[in-house]
Amino acid sequence: MNNMKNIFPIIIAILLVSCSQQQARKPVSQSSGSFMKESVERNKKLVAGEEKDIQEVMNSDSSIVYIPSKKGYWYHYETQNNTNDTLHPKKGDIAYFDYEVKDLTGSVIYSEIELKPQVYRVDKENIMTGLRDGIKMMKKNEKVTFLFPSHVAYGFHGDNKQIGPNIPLIVTVTLNDFKPEETTKTE
Repeated sequence: MNNMKNIFPIIIAILLVSCSQQQARKPVSQSSGSFMKESVERNKKLVAGEEKDIQEVMNSDSSIVYIPSKKGYWYHYETQNNTNDTLHPKKGDIAYFDYEVKDLTGSVIYSEIELKPQVYRVDKENIMTGLRDGIKMMKKNEKVTFLFPSHVAYGFHGDNKQIGPNIPLIVTVTLNDFKPEETTKTE
């Protein structure tokens, strides 16, 4: 027992000395600014290529006037609500809409029938960025066709189904109705 009392302080001293002599590990890889610069350049080329392809779609029918958005996509009205109605869906409203998704060649990826009527809590549910913004600029009973570059559609990841990475889209949306969230709770 006496030997244990003498050995115990020695073990503690050895542990303290060995722990204090350890050096912090260096990172396995050190990143310079070159990776970020290359990534930025790659993204710039991707966006430029997509914008060129979208411009070709817009130029293919001179009777359609596309409007550029502040969020980096283009749109035109198929049906515009020209009444005195000035209301647009806002955060928390419940929007009821139909939509169809095509690639830039006009091939249908998802039809309105496949997607069924949508019920969306504005800015409270996760949908593609361009669609989230586009719905808020629409009025009731409007039909709008959007040209979304991939960065406001499904991005570099795609939708894990039929839309691959970095695919720009043509999305036609019909906003059937929208109501404040409070009125839908009582119905």
